[in-house]
Amino acid sequence: MQPTREQALALLKQYNKEPFHIRHALTVEAVMGWFARELGYGDEAEFWSIVGLLHDLDFELWPEEHCVKSQALMREAGVDEAVIHATASHGWGLACDIKPEHEMEKVLFACDELTGLIGAAALMRPSKSCSDMEIKSLKKKFKDKKFAAGCSREVIQQGAELLGWDLDKLLDLTLRAMQATEAGVEAQIA
Repeated sequence: MQPTREQALALLKQYNKEPFHIRHALTVEAVMGWFARELGYGDEAEFWSIVGLLHDLDFELWPEEHCVKSQALMREAGVDEAVIHATASHGWGLACDIKPEHEMEKVLFACDELTGLIGAAALMRPSKSCSDMEIKSLKKKFKDKKFAAGCSREVIQQGAELLGWDLDKLLDLTLRAMQATEAGVEAQIA
């Protein structure tokens, strides 16, 4: 079964308690829904969002089994194989060998790390928000390998290539997605 949003959120919170991980999941959920609508997959926006919400299901408790343990957890919960495959594919080449095939999987692969970088850059701003961030500021942070060093620039670049986009397009669209959805994510956390 494809879980409802409520079921997916309950499953996420069963294995994730840290506010950082919950915020990241909600951010990626929102960004994936935005991309679905932006790229002409509006009728699949709920699916894209659920995948975004569940993509790091196992990371908090089993980081060494990331994208592998989550598959077992989701199967135990009766989650549809399409969701399981899609969430696992964002660990391609790092944690598992499931390659992103569908455009949605490629977007997840590309945006997961990038949302973390944008979020870290937002925290450095006086506003603590990405709403007033400009693309040139993001590009500067991207080039600074010491800034948010845990966010792999190589994976972000590889994601852009998987999508057939240049890096600037990926940075611009993901920043726009986060700006468009930030208030909704914050409202869920408050």
